[in-house]
Amino acid sequence: MTPGNHGALTVRWSAAMLAAGLLAGCGTGETGLQRDAAKQLQARVLEVTQASSQNDPATALSALKGLETELGNAQSKGGISDERRRSITTIAAAVRADLTDAIAKTDQAKARAEEEARQAAEQAAQQTPPAQEAPAPSTVQPSGEDKGKKDNAGKGKGSG
Repeated sequence: MTPGNHGALTVRWSAAMLAAGLLAGCGTGETGLQRDAAKQLQARVLEVTQASSQNDPATALSALKGLETELGNAQSKGGISDERRRSITTIAAAVRADLTDAIAKTDQAKARAEEEARQAAEQAAQQTPPAQEAPAPSTVQPSGEDKGKKDNAGKGKGSG
């Protein structure tokens, strides 16, 4: 893990934990969040947190969408105050930006690695001498004249 990657993971983890802390201890109307809504939202925050801690930003982003849907449902049922929803939405937006950035960096790193592998293979191919092919056996038959001369060669002086 590179130092930059570690930093992004730390930010995602912190943002998710902040969201979890924001939801913790909720359960009365005074906090702007009803107990049932708090339980459902906490479960969604846990999904985001777990995926972030496993360095799986795509899954964390999907879980964050679920959190936002749950947040909308809670608001429509009167389970969360508008102020509390805005606060959670602000944190969710920061987490979303971080997750989107992590996905982009992962995609860039993957593309860079693929390009480096392609260049290395290309360079290796240029440095390797081409394979020498063995010459094919000759299929040319000697003509009759040549054959006759070879046959008469070395037959002694008196035979002629």
